Amino acid sequence: MPSLPYTLFYFLIALLVLITFHEYGHYWVARRLGVKVLRFSIGFGTALWRRQRTPESTEFVVAAIPLGGYVKMVDEREGEVAPADLPYAFNRQPVWKRSLIVAAGPVFNFLLAVLLYWNVFMLGESGLKPLLGPVPAESLSGRAGFLEGDEILTVGGDTTPTWGLALTALIEKALVDEDVTLVVRRGTDDEKVLSLHVPRGVADKPEKLRENLGFQLWQPDLAPVIGRVEPGSAADKAGLKPGDHLISMDGQPLGKWQQWVDYVRSKPATPIQLVLEREGVRSKLEVTPAAVDGAGGQVGFIGARPEVPSNLFEAMTVTYRLAPVPALAAAWKRTVDYCLLTLRIMGRMVVGQASVDNLSGPISIAQYAGQSAKLGLVQFLGFLASVSIGLAVLNMLPIPVLDGGHLLFYFIEGVKGRPLSDATQALFQQAGLFVLLLLIALAFYLDIERLLT
Repeated sequence: MPSLPYTLFYFLIALLVLITFHEYGHYWVARRLGVKVLRFSIGFGTALWRRQRTPESTEFVVAAIPLGGYVKMVDEREGEVAPADLPYAFNRQPVWKRSLIVAAGPVFNFLLAVLLYWNVFMLGESGLKPLLGPVPAESLSGRAGFLEGDEILTVGGDTTPTWGLALTALIEKALVDEDVTLVVRRGTDDEKVLSLHVPRGVADKPEKLRENLGFQLWQPDLAPVIGRVEPGSAADKAGLKPGDHLISMDGQPLGKWQQWVDYVRSKPATPIQLVLEREGVRSKLEVTPAAVDGAGGQVGFIGARPEVPSNLFEAMTVTYRLAPVPALAAAWKRTVDYCLLTLRIMGRMVVGQASVDNLSGPISIAQYAGQSAKLGLVQFLGFLASVSIGLAVLNMLPIPVLDGGHLLFYFIEGVKGRPLSDATQALFQQAGLFVLLLLIALAFYLDIERLLT
């Protein structure tokens, strides 16, 4: 797990990139449509840095609280405007101009996601081949006819060359349709088309879906040799070290790493007596697996990984990379698909058909920022793209105080031929703020609950 300073640093980087693009969209379109911009600010509060070429030009500011930003335009509703600036005031522009300026922020977030995914596809996404391990007969995949050794080629028509892409695509498709079509390679050349039925109550919660799916990554028969120990884990506290060869557990001989994993999972919070060999010398250790939530209840976890021969790892790894033009088309498709998926999930949450557990708040997003950055540049760019899409969709919701709420007001103005009264707009703004605060409070509550569990 990344350290707190590391996580906060990359969370701050993510915020600055996303906010800057969003506000630059408003700024760029406003300038192109002849509206005078007084200030372009990243952050709120005390200015840490400011730059203004002339008294008449835009003032650029970086402020102390990096939780948003704003573009301040000439507007008679916000103060006195010099007679020479009246033609360039925002409030004097026709409805279509004001609508384009407001919509530009979310649109730029959408375009940023396309740009980021474009780079992701060109740089290449690396991961393990989507080969299935043992498939429990009673699981969703077992009932659908999947077998150990099947390689997932496509999910719902989307190519899935890596394990991560296959699981992500499956979760996304299952949230849309209860029956998902997968194409798998069985053996050398034999391809099978299988239909996986995912009940709605299972699909609505990604964690529940993973538990009931029955998909697990195929693993070769590895020797029971420790390759890595997570700092602070049960294995670390017990004194296990990389290179330790595990001989027996509670008197039972050990031959394969998976045998050790299965035994540890069956012993949550229960001491295990180990015999191991370290540098040719046998010794005994006691390790007590931590109890963590798993399918069907709590399972044991010690935080140790096996020693994997480098040539075996290379044989199981694949890099999915596209040329610039196909990469751009794939980036556009992924961005549009993710937007539609986000809207579907939000719609189902509103009508009670999807769990609010799908919401992520600032704490979760900060954790994802640190974890993706630790995995590499490609993963961090993909994370930024997904959050940029979420920000675009959220801002386009017809909730007053958000960009979508302003667009709703302009739509009504266009239909009626005149704007809503100031009192009516203020009332809707207050209601919108209340809804937004409720969403933020719910997201924080879910984040804290995830931390505690």
